[in-house]
Amino acid sequence: MFFTDREDEMAMYELDNANDTLLTPQHNSYNPRLFDYVLVADKVEDMEDQTFKKQDAFIGELKQKNIKVTRIEHAGKVFFGICAPEEMFAKYKYLLKVSDACNWSAEQKCESSVSFCTRIRIVHFVLYNTFIGTGESLDELLCEGAFESIFCLHEKQEQKKLKKKWASWLSVLKLFRQPVTDVKDYFGEKVALYYLWLGWYTRMLVPAAIIGVVVFLYGLAFFNTSPLIHEVCDSNTIMCPRCDIRCSVWNLSDTCTYAKVSQLFDNEGTVAFAMFMAIWATLFLELWKRHRALYVSKWKVFDWCEEEEELILEIVNNPQCKPKEFRHSYLRSIVVLLLVTLVLVVIIGLTHALVICRVLTAILLSQSSWHFLRERASTIAMLSGAVLHYITIQVMTRVNKLVAFKLCEFEKTRSFAATEKRFTVKMFTFQFFTLFSSLFYVAFFLGRINGYPGNYVRIAGKWRLEECHPSGCLTDLFIQMAVILVLKQTINNIFEFTVPWLKLCFRRTKAKPMRRKCGNCYRKACREDDSNFFPCDLCNLRNWLENYDLSDVDAFSLFNEFLEMVLQFSFTTIFVAAFPLAPLLALINNIFEIRLDAIKMVSLERRLVPKKTNDIGVWTGILEAVGVMAVIANGLVIGITSDFIPRLVYRYHYGPCAVSNSTNLDCMTGYINNTLATAFMSNNRVKDDFKELITDNGYNVTQCSYKDYRSDEDQSLTSQFWLILALRFAFVILFEHVVVMCKFIAAWFIPDNPIRVKNERLNDKLRRLKKELNEAKGTYDSRSTEV
Repeated sequence: MFFTDREDEMAMYELDNANDTLLTPQHNSYNPRLFDYVLVADKVEDMEDQTFKKQDAFIGELKQKNIKVTRIEHAGKVFFGICAPEEMFAKYKYLLKVSDACNWSAEQKCESSVSFCTRIRIVHFVLYNTFIGTGESLDELLCEGAFESIFCLHEKQEQKKLKKKWASWLSVLKLFRQPVTDVKDYFGEKVALYYLWLGWYTRMLVPAAIIGVVVFLYGLAFFNTSPLIHEVCDSNTIMCPRCDIRCSVWNLSDTCTYAKVSQLFDNEGTVAFAMFMAIWATLFLELWKRHRALYVSKWKVFDWCEEEEELILEIVNNPQCKPKEFRHSYLRSIVVLLLVTLVLVVIIGLTHALVICRVLTAILLSQSSWHFLRERASTIAMLSGAVLHYITIQVMTRVNKLVAFKLCEFEKTRSFAATEKRFTVKMFTFQFFTLFSSLFYVAFFLGRINGYPGNYVRIAGKWRLEECHPSGCLTDLFIQMAVILVLKQTINNIFEFTVPWLKLCFRRTKAKPMRRKCGNCYRKACREDDSNFFPCDLCNLRNWLENYDLSDVDAFSLFNEFLEMVLQFSFTTIFVAAFPLAPLLALINNIFEIRLDAIKMVSLERRLVPKKTNDIGVWTGILEAVGVMAVIANGLVIGITSDFIPRLVYRYHYGPCAVSNSTNLDCMTGYINNTLATAFMSNNRVKDDFKELITDNGYNVTQCSYKDYRSDEDQSLTSQFWLILALRFAFVILFEHVVVMCKFIAAWFIPDNPIRVKNERLNDKLRRLKKELNEAKGTYDSRSTEV
């Protein structure tokens, strides 16, 4: 049944005057809104039950604020339709008009501020700041189970418009065109700015992707003509075993394919591309600030102030309220800092665990009876390590979110906005270390701390660390990044869309027999889209059930989307020297990501609470920090990880072009052999490392080669090593200073606000001052007349 005939105790739940219509501002194009929110609770028959009493108390508090509550029962659930009074929004309009946030603009701005988005936001604040006699809020009542859930209703007409113009797979063909103003009118400025930023980021990826493809093709053009590749493929050099058990010496030519792949991602074009991407990150942010300014000025929120908005909502909810004062505790800050450091240490410890897993995997594969696994043990171990890293990322994402939220609770922040900012910084920091710790190991430590024959570094004194290929370590970094980026984007998008879709299908299939009981409504007023009459109970319930079946959302739903894209931005800029195709993969992903998120938000999820803002908030600072880290990381990758510097040194100091004037040989001829050192079996320490391996396999060799700049006699570091090391650090310092200077010049050259926006705001201020002067003049004239 839909309504109950209980005793007087249930009177507060009875339906209020069904024909009362909530008037809406004349400027709004939407139909009159009948309900702002719907509260759902399990039906409780016993009126003495504590759950029932808490429900009763909360609804009573709402009614004391003149909020209309409509109660409908269905299938063991109780639905409470919440409808706020018009005077609540009239207070908001007046307070907004007299606040500093509205003074600069024309009066029309304030008159048009209470849209349905603003209305929902006001009611949301009132609901979550209403306390029952025990001091419990709606948030606590939801946690305790007094209420099951709360949601605001989708506007059917506007929802259909967004589906047609934006939230459909056919809209993918529109590429970068998005109706962000319509999105703002429906979901609020915060959601609109997310899609505006995502669209701008996707558009800016086009030149980065094109140049990345050009760099890749540049490496492909010299694929077959590079003397380095020929030197590896035609080599007869015997290399030292890669492990201690069942590993034999091997021929350098066996890794011909690996050398070819290395040439694709480790060439001269990589340096120019890394510099371009560092400057691109700055241009992206500076141009984004201008792009944002155009829209926030158009939406009349340029001077919006978060603190004033909060104070206005507080007064609307409770005229006798007191401001929540700012507080700071050095003790809490120190504790939080120590706890954050502890979490980062644990995350870095997981990276060490991944390194050990890779080492053990390579050892186990090298002992396999299958020849294919033995020959490709190192490559398979690296791929499996990347997959294991991805699994670790998925697990740690949930752990990081829980830890970050608990830390924010411990800090006792002043408001939800402050909590959100601190949560964002902590969560991004944890995720950044989770994603990039393993990549930092591959980029800067792999193959550099493993030692040399006769003096290998071993884990627990038993297992040797991994080595780099003679062609360089950059390919290892490329493989790691490619696997993580492709898996992360592909699998995340599949789950992100299919899980809400499957849930919706299951819920609607399960609820279909129940809906048939509701019957069809033949009331004319209910069938008219522009009717001002209150719909019947069947129509209300049907609409509520449609929204109830959708996937639930929370305050951090949009945060998850932002985090995913900012981490992708980090992948696209940091270590891009090792993966020039990263911008292309990001571009392809984002073209579909925009529509996927739109479809999910409009059709598969409950309506997000619209929030007003004029910026993407703390994410701007995070993006700027990522841009600085990109400069540092790419400089280190080129200077330390890449063979760019050793090749330059060989070309101009040790190669055939530097030693003689002969033009018959390529300047890089002999480079691979120059990077190899020789270990002799006559050295007792070397013999102790390799004697069992060589004896067991029947090899009769007296020496083997390994990648390092060491003397063949005593294995000491050569002068070439120290020269290359000095030039590596010199290049890193020069690269970073040049790129940082270019970033500062670009930031200075591009103003944050377009001239058009500045002139419009200047004219608005001038009109306001003239209007106030005319009003003041009329007051003065009336006073002088009275005198």
